[in-house]
Amino acid sequence: MAACLLITLPLEFFPGVRVWRAPRRLAAALLPVIAVFVVWDLIGIAREHWDFNPRYVTGLQLGPLPIEELVFFVAIPICTVLTWEAVGSILRLVGGARGRDQAPDRAEEQEGVR
Repeated sequence: MAACLLITLPLEFFPGVRVWRAPRRLAAALLPVIAVFVVWDLIGIAREHWDFNPRYVTGLQLGPLPIEELVFFVAIPICTVLTWEAVGSILRLVGGARGRDQAPDRAEEQEGVR
């Protein structure tokens, strides 16, 4: 998970990407996802649908959830949001450049329709 965060961290510096610089927006994107999956995990654990092998977790827990599970629920959505924003930024830049060179202006399109 640390590698995922380290690999996607530079995406913050792409033009137009403001994930870490907009903490409220990031929290608004993360909190619903975290809440849903924490509840899902708690239900799964309570019903004994799954458990966590002590061999693969540190033993640090928040309630019945291993800390690794919570870190996963935070890290992966952050990586996803960073990637989403970076791809959107690149597409806007490419689309903007392509739009200036190839596509007619919206006003010109509307004049042609009249």
